[in-house]
Amino acid sequence: MTQPKLPQGFSAAGVSCGIKVAADSLDLSLFVSDRDCIAAGVFTTNRVVGAPVIVSRSRVPATTVRAVVLNSGNSNACTGQRGIDDAEKMTALAGAHLNCAGEQVLVCSTGVIGRFLPMDKLTEGIPRGHAALDSTPEAFHRAARGMMTTDTVPKQISRTLTIQDQPVTVAGAAKGAAMIAPNMGTMLSVVMTDAAITAEQAQSMLRHAVNRSFNCISVDGHMSTSDTVLLLANGAAGASPASPEELAAFQQTLNEVCFDLSQKIIRDAEGAEHFVTIQVSGLPTRDEAFRIAKTVADSALVKTAITGNDPNWGRIVSAAGYANVPFREQDCTLIVNGFLLYESGRPVAFDEQHVSASMATGEVTIDLQFKLGAESVKFWTCDLTAEYVRLNADYTT
Repeated sequence: MTQPKLPQGFSAAGVSCGIKVAADSLDLSLFVSDRDCIAAGVFTTNRVVGAPVIVSRSRVPATTVRAVVLNSGNSNACTGQRGIDDAEKMTALAGAHLNCAGEQVLVCSTGVIGRFLPMDKLTEGIPRGHAALDSTPEAFHRAARGMMTTDTVPKQISRTLTIQDQPVTVAGAAKGAAMIAPNMGTMLSVVMTDAAITAEQAQSMLRHAVNRSFNCISVDGHMSTSDTVLLLANGAAGASPASPEELAAFQQTLNEVCFDLSQKIIRDAEGAEHFVTIQVSGLPTRDEAFRIAKTVADSALVKTAITGNDPNWGRIVSAAGYANVPFREQDCTLIVNGFLLYESGRPVAFDEQHVSASMATGEVTIDLQFKLGAESVKFWTCDLTAEYVRLNADYTT
């Protein structure tokens, strides 16, 4: 299988600087453009945010960004003014090696909350990260690994389309396995393209893509302090989507990159054994469909039933009922993995063993159908296992 590639004009690196306990674990990543980039960002809506979110959020949208510096193993969250100073120092150190201002560098951190960054290690590590920069797929892969915390696999993708007879690439890397919930979760993503787009287009297109991908996933319903999705566009391909058709094609490719990365997060969710798709249709507004889907996704009772391959449909219907969306029981129909379980407010006879066997494949689709409108939404989540509890019970001790 071909490894994801970086867009033209971008390089990346992943190195170990000793933040993580495990020896030689990659914990520092750099994503760098050889020229100024248009940059946009979408961030956590949590009122408690990490220092890197405060710093990066203040710097986008922008037109002269050169790089993103990112560490794992420590989120630099709830660390007060010292945390902000440390985040700014990370960008200044990176900028010094790139011959640009620190303000032209964005910063992300992920890991344990409430611990100060070991700046001595980062001060030594950032120069080594700069020395390791390369444009190869292998360097991109190492940068994706450097973002990981409890992830078991790096998450990357690249897609190519043609604009004005020129190949244009959109590529991204992400991390996340738990503390995942809209809007978004403990997840970081850096998306890069060599297309030429405006700052206004970048922000609008990124928001559109995130709302249909990263904001439609949930592992545990816990919103993080550190969520960040960044888009960098450097124009190195020499092509700019201008016509409505070209803009739509670029938006679709950006959507696909974000969608793929968000799916990889759910499939790598801590302890997960089932990948769950929730489809809600027939509501007056998308927001109402979204609220029902998210409520079902975040229900511990629904998630544990899925762990046990138990088609306990009452848990799903009752979760929809407390989503604060007005409907009557007779407006609702439920289908799981193609099996009709509940129709227009009434239970339906079904073979529990057949449904359970279909769930045991690890792929579960929950389809809630209403009769109240034309809006729909898709949402993705996972089950809740004893391994998830063990991993998070032992996270810092």
